[in-house]
Amino acid sequence: MRVIFMGTPDFAVGTLEEIIKAGHEVVLAVTQPDKPKGRGKAMQAPPVKECALSHNIEVYQPKRVREPECIAYLAKYEPEIIIVAAFGQILPKEILDMPKYGCVNVHASLLPKYRGAAPIQWAVINGDKVSGVTTMRMDVGLDTGDMIEKAEVELLADETGGSLFDRLAEIGAKLCVHTMESIKEGTATYTPQQEEEATHVGMISKQMGNINWEDSAVVIERLIRGLNPWPSAYTRLNGKTLKIWKAVVEDGGDKSLAGTVCAVNKKELKVQTGEGILSLQEVQLEGKKRMDVEAFLRGYEVKAGLKLG
Repeated sequence: MRVIFMGTPDFAVGTLEEIIKAGHEVVLAVTQPDKPKGRGKAMQAPPVKECALSHNIEVYQPKRVREPECIAYLAKYEPEIIIVAAFGQILPKEILDMPKYGCVNVHASLLPKYRGAAPIQWAVINGDKVSGVTTMRMDVGLDTGDMIEKAEVELLADETGGSLFDRLAEIGAKLCVHTMESIKEGTATYTPQQEEEATHVGMISKQMGNINWEDSAVVIERLIRGLNPWPSAYTRLNGKTLKIWKAVVEDGGDKSLAGTVCAVNKKELKVQTGEGILSLQEVQLEGKKRMDVEAFLRGYEVKAGLKLG
């Protein structure tokens, strides 16, 4: 099929690669504009742009895809289908109606659950047992279109936002190509979403990582995994930011001491929470490298009774 591909982050790259590998003609890759990154604020291209250029595919980076000139630009390519994967902008009806086979979105949740911007992280944060990818025919709503196909995965006990991201990106890429084949063959089925089952999730922010020690150890541990690798869960230790990358939940303790270091030795650093104890396994102090807690305690003195946060 003659394809316009719309996507921006790493999650979308695998899908673009699979579409190319399947022999489809990708005539244009549409992605977000380059953005300044890092201390030097050097302009950095989105991963999809880099991938497209490596395959000699033309790249288009509109600030607002709704602008008439953008719509006219896309129309010139006469796409049979538009594939969207984590693009980052809502498409207007003029674009949705443009291709013969419509616009198909690769969404990283089992719709109608987790419509919105960050379904992968929220699946981990909320302690879901199962997640997955849905391909859907897009309409003017936010992730409200008819579902075409789904692929499920069980979350691992130590699943992080990053590991689930990688797994769903791979699964979604293959599912997308299969969906495209069924659409072309006329065998695709379109299932309306049940609105009463729909849930919505918002963007992930850095502030979300600020640990509330009044929460239970289970909730905090899931937050740590869900926000790994970005933006990470953190607390304050003697006025410095302490990122927590890995922790283990333990029972017991005194919830009135939430946020207090309740046990520490050469190999262990345990913090009381609103319910249960959190044994920190991997941390990173402001200005330092990420390390296991044993290495951290060799270079930094922490005493029982110290209050975090």
